[in-house]
Amino acid sequence: MDLYKAIFESNRPFLIAGPCSAESEEQMFQVAHDLKSSTNTSILRAGIWKPRTRPLSFEGFGDTALDWLVKAGKATGLPTTVEVANKLHVEMALKAGVDILWIGARTTVNPFTVQEIADTIKGSDIPVLVKNPVNPDLELWIGAIERLQKAGLKQVAAVHRGFSYYNHIKYRNVPQWEIPIALRDRMPQIPIICDPSHITGARGLIQSVSQKAMDLNFDGLMIEVHPNPEHALSDANQQITPVELAQLIENLVIRSHEVSPTIEDNLKEMRDKIAILDDRIFELLSARMKMSSEVGAFKREHHVTIFQQEHWKQMLLKRLDMLDELDLSDSFVRRLMDEIHQESIRHQTKVMNPKND
Repeated sequence: MDLYKAIFESNRPFLIAGPCSAESEEQMFQVAHDLKSSTNTSILRAGIWKPRTRPLSFEGFGDTALDWLVKAGKATGLPTTVEVANKLHVEMALKAGVDILWIGARTTVNPFTVQEIADTIKGSDIPVLVKNPVNPDLELWIGAIERLQKAGLKQVAAVHRGFSYYNHIKYRNVPQWEIPIALRDRMPQIPIICDPSHITGARGLIQSVSQKAMDLNFDGLMIEVHPNPEHALSDANQQITPVELAQLIENLVIRSHEVSPTIEDNLKEMRDKIAILDDRIFELLSARMKMSSEVGAFKREHHVTIFQQEHWKQMLLKRLDMLDELDLSDSFVRRLMDEIHQESIRHQTKVMNPKND
């Protein structure tokens, strides 16, 4: 399959859909036919070997289910994709006739395993999807893609499925959109697919995350779809029906990244105004850090520690109390204040301990 051509020539979003796990031949045929008839799904997905967090969870039916997936794909004309986590998985998937492989988040985090997979498919033209590692590490993600490219794989795409975070109040895996954006900046030729099912862990949030991905100009979506999600053997809460998927796609607003000369002129005018404001921000930050250096010199003279817990607490609370007035988010203000504080500490340290700089 020419995955790149299929992605870049399709109407966004390029859609990969199917159940979290292949549970039976009947289930796979039903979901494949429903997706084919009611959505613009391009690739049928299903989990065969499930790398579950806890050993007593359902871990898939293994190579038996490969036959269900491949037959359902052939019956509907949908190319198929499956997750592989080691050399044996790759060999069985290729033998069964799977069209596309994907490397999961738990595998991407391990360069040894990624290299084993790359060596196994070296010289092949099979497309490979690489999910981001479970931890927010851009270099690991890029490294996994590069290992496959070095093995001669010409069609490697990235899948953004979010990053592990203990007990997050909203997401199963926090999206941290800045990381896939950085990947796009570093590897602009690599298509990026968003996996809102694993980001959200909840079907009620899939629409909003899918829209965010489209607004950030991602190329496609990978969404878990099940004929009867409430009775799914794995990840029931994050799966939707084919009908719900069709409605989700219909409700997406797809915006163009290409602009007319008139729009470009208007954008330039507004961006020029923003650039002036950015210049002022950096001038103020520079002046602020010069004052931090003066504070550091004063503290050195009077033998005062750099970090003053109560003062920092009051500074942060003051800015957080201004959120509504400033129309800024809590998370942004916290991150910004923390970065300013850390840079201030760096300047004070440089003054107080010049020999250690």
